[in-house]
Amino acid sequence: MKTAVPCYYHLDVEVGPERVGQVGRILAAYLRLWDLETLVEPVCHGAGLLLGAVDEHAADKKLSIEMWWNGQHLITAVGDDSRELRPDPELRACLEQIAATSDGWGCCATATGGKVIWFSRRARAGERMPRVPNVPGPALRTGCRLPRTATVMTLPERTGPTLEQTG
Repeated sequence: MKTAVPCYYHLDVEVGPERVGQVGRILAAYLRLWDLETLVEPVCHGAGLLLGAVDEHAADKKLSIEMWWNGQHLITAVGDDSRELRPDPELRACLEQIAATSDGWGCCATATGGKVIWFSRRARAGERMPRVPNVPGPALRTGCRLPRTATVMTLPERTGPTLEQTG
């Protein structure tokens, strides 16, 4: 039995219109490296939507992008320290598209007053996943050799009264 190789990637970037495409290509390259070709399109699309929203609405353009692969789910998170951009009606269309193309999504506040918006995609059955072999366990093939001539032990004869004779 083989188990999946967990993978992680982190990127700090100052977003701009030209950087959205560059970041998408970087994320796609890592997904292909992890042998997750089928997740390239939805992940890059979702990350591009979030990067575009930050570029359009936030004053602070610095953000972090992270991807975690655990063998079944890929979680992509985009976090910034901007207090201006909140998940409110101006982000509604972006978040609706992310919700429609992902298996789950969410938003949480950070200690600095910013936020992290994340979404996940699950690998479907039949998709190739990077695998590594499990560490082999101890061998159970150790056994005793049978002797060539088996000796049979006999019990010594009883010299005292038997159970039937005592009753």
